Amino acid sequence: MRVDQQLRLDEQLLLFMDQLEALEEKRHKLNSLIEEGWFSIAKARYSMGNKQVSALQYASEMEPLVYVETSVLEGGTAEFKCERKENKTEELKNNTIEDIGAKETGLRRRINTTQKGVKEEEQETDGQVKTKAEPSTPEHRDPLKWFGILVPQNLKQAQSAFKEVITLSAEIASLQSAILATRKEMQAQMEKQEKTEKTQPEIKKE
Repeated sequence: MRVDQQLRLDEQLLLFMDQLEALEEKRHKLNSLIEEGWFSIAKARYSMGNKQVSALQYASEMEPLVYVETSVLEGGTAEFKCERKENKTEELKNNTIEDIGAKETGLRRRINTTQKGVKEEEQETDGQVKTKAEPSTPEHRDPLKWFGILVPQNLKQAQSAFKEVITLSAEIASLQSAILATRKEMQAQMEKQEKTEKTQPEIKKE
């Protein structure tokens, strides 16, 4: 029993060290991406001008393009996932196109052959009206367009770097939660081992 507890504690310690090493690597990468992003913005401001790359170009109404979803796993660890809005927009567009195609097929079914010409005109008109009545999916607008149509490559590189920063931040948060759970389990194993050692009868020295 004591050997099993010691092995379990050793496994938890190795897992804890691996998680700390992974966390250090991700933090180093995060800092590098942030520095790269701000450096690219500085280059863009130098080429376009300070006033052309500032908060003055922001849209009057802004919506978040990234959502963070949280979930609690077994053991009490929290998991964070980033979901981008453009992915949802593409799915809505695909579903809308499929639905419209199916509706048009049903509307163009011929009922009476004697009134073929009149029916086809009415059905096509109804199909156009219903297609226009369908709610249009909101198109995703790239924030880079706030700064002009033809933006420098440095500004695109900054956007790409900060997008990766958001995803990496969620991964770091999930890893930190896992580290805290592993540390808590290690402490519980150590306390359990100490209690087991205290309850065991002392061996008398010969």
